[in-house]
Amino acid sequence: MSHSTSSDSPLQGASVAILGLGEVGRIYGTALAQAGHRVTGFDPYLSEAPGGVEVADTLEGAVEGAQVVIVLTAASASRSVAETAAATLAPGAVYADFTSSGPLEKRALATVFEGREDVRLVDVAILGPVIQLGTATPLMAAGPAGDAVAALMRPLGTPVEVVGGDLGDAMAHKLLRSVFMKGLASVVVEAVGAGRGAGMEEWVRGQIAGVLAGDGQAVIDRFLTGTSKHAARRAAEMRSTGAYLADLGVPAEMTGASMTAMERMAADGSGS
Repeated sequence: MSHSTSSDSPLQGASVAILGLGEVGRIYGTALAQAGHRVTGFDPYLSEAPGGVEVADTLEGAVEGAQVVIVLTAASASRSVAETAAATLAPGAVYADFTSSGPLEKRALATVFEGREDVRLVDVAILGPVIQLGTATPLMAAGPAGDAVAALMRPLGTPVEVVGGDLGDAMAHKLLRSVFMKGLASVVVEAVGAGRGAGMEEWVRGQIAGVLAGDGQAVIDRFLTGTSKHAARRAAEMRSTGAYLADLGVPAEMTGASMTAMERMAADGSGS
């Protein structure tokens, strides 16, 4: 994996099109306009124009002449938006898909732009809640135009990691991270809820905080070796845990999933 440095020259006074002016699109659009870029946007469901953003009547009108196109639509619209924009994009334009489309869908965008080798594509993954963090939300970019996105966004205070690889690789990183982040969040919600149901919420919170504050790599290694080695015993413990949570009347989806995973590990002797 390669990483670009912060020495990338900032992109000054660019013409930027934003497709999708929901909450995230409005945040980025206003920030880019305030940074001196000419920002045009399009959203068929627009309720309020963001400050500093010129709203076009059509998608084609928004992207015409744009040096950088940022796509912030729903993932389901990613390909159809690309198909509509492809013929109108100016030579040399950067087309940055910020949607949550999966890696395969992002890679497939290259087929939409066959015959438009003058358009530079980039897959961008948003690695945090933009509504909360604003332009400080970290981004990861992969593909031919990764450095161009970094040059545009870093002056806004946005951390941008450019990874070597192809379209889809940024989203692949994000989804691998989500296995942990979303799974951990769900476990914490379930554990704290169970603690609350048992009248022991503060104690459970302390247990969780203690683990999260420890040596991260050591905790990972302990989980990897211990879970596989003791999978059968731990599966039985999680079965008892699930029964206890049922008695408390609290949700136990993550407990049940842990039990199933450990039963599988015990059966095949694998910790992965």
